[in-house]
Amino acid sequence: MTDAAVSGRPLPAGRAKDIARAFLPNLPIGNRYDYYYVGAKLRSDPLYPGVLHALRGTTAPVLDLGCGLGLLAHTLRQDGQSQVYRGVDNDSAKILRAGRVATKAGLRDTHFEVVDLANTLPTHTGSVAILDVLQYLDAESQRGLLHAVARMLEGDARLVMRAALDGGGRRSRTTRITDRLANLIGWMGSRPRHYPTREGLEAILGEAGLRTEFRPLYGNTPFNHWLIVAQR
Repeated sequence: MTDAAVSGRPLPAGRAKDIARAFLPNLPIGNRYDYYYVGAKLRSDPLYPGVLHALRGTTAPVLDLGCGLGLLAHTLRQDGQSQVYRGVDNDSAKILRAGRVATKAGLRDTHFEVVDLANTLPTHTGSVAILDVLQYLDAESQRGLLHAVARMLEGDARLVMRAALDGGGRRSRTTRITDRLANLIGWMGSRPRHYPTREGLEAILGEAGLRTEFRPLYGNTPFNHWLIVAQR
C-alpha cells in the first residue's frame, strides 16, 4: 500500500455528495439527519479511500462487520468494485435504513441483516471489513473474532480494519471521550470495552497465520485511528 493511497484525505466533496443524496428523504418534509451525517462524514473522514485501495484487486465477497448505514457498499460501487457485499450490524434501525437506501440507490449484490457480533458470527468465505468495531468488544471477544475471521480468508481475500488503538497520549484520550459521547447520545448502541494495542493485534493476527500492515489513518481528525490490512 502506497503512502498516496493512505494519505489521510477523505473522499472528494463531489463524490461524498453523490452518495449522500441517496439518503435524502422521499418527501421534502422528511428527516434529513442521515443525509447531513453521511455527507459530513464522507467529506471529513479519511477512512474510505484507504479501505477501497485495500480491497482493489480482489473479487472475493465482502463481509462488513458492524456496517452501520452501509457506507462501504456505496463507496465500493462508486469506486467500480463489484464484489458481493453483505453488511451486518446489531442496530436494527440502521440496518433497515441501510437496506432501503441501498435499494433506492440501485446497489447490486448488496445485502444487510441484523447480527449481534457479541453473540454470533455469520458464516462467510472471502474478505472481511471491521471498521471502528473492535473497541466495542472485550479483549477475549476480540481475540476470538479475529481468529474466526482469519479462517474466512482464502486466496487473495483480505481482512481490512480500522481500529482505535490504545497508544496513550492525546489522540487516544480524544478517541475514548468521543466514543463514549456517541454512546451517550444514542448514535452507538454500545459503549467501548477494550482498546487494543498495535503489539497486541500483531500478536493475535500472527497467531492466526496472517501477515499484516499498519498505517496511521488520522487525516485531519484528532483520533488515534489506524488502517490494518491482513492476508494469508
